Amino acid sequence: MRFMVMVRATPSSEAGDMPSEALLTAMGNYNEELVKAGVMLAGEGLQPSAKGARIRFSGDRREVIDGPFAETRELIAGFWLFQTRSLDECIEWVKRCPNPFEYGTSEIEIRQVFEAEDFGAEFTPEAREQEERLRADIASRR
Repeated sequence: MRFMVMVRATPSSEAGDMPSEALLTAMGNYNEELVKAGVMLAGEGLQPSAKGARIRFSGDRREVIDGPFAETRELIAGFWLFQTRSLDECIEWVKRCPNPFEYGTSEIEIRQVFEAEDFGAEFTPEAREQEERLRADIASRR
């Protein structure tokens, strides 16, 4: 099972405050442990929303909304992609994470990633073949 593990933004992360050397070291050690265990598939920190944009879709219309975005609690400061046997195992790994923001409260959200079999009959053999081809193409570009 794959899970998107999302670090919620804080006013500090949205202000662009950088982590200390101690936190960077602790996170590096945690990430190394995840990789050695075969759990971490990907992971990155994200720039503040002031450097981002949103695209609002309404029918055929597209509206670009430039950051920053007001609701910090709705924003993501970073993420990992984990592969574990269960949600419980993923939770146990996240509980071992250093506090992403050294001071105050941090929150990490876990969401399971859809797999091909979750889509049922609507995910046709042609669509499955296309998906597999795209994943292989992505992997070959790394």
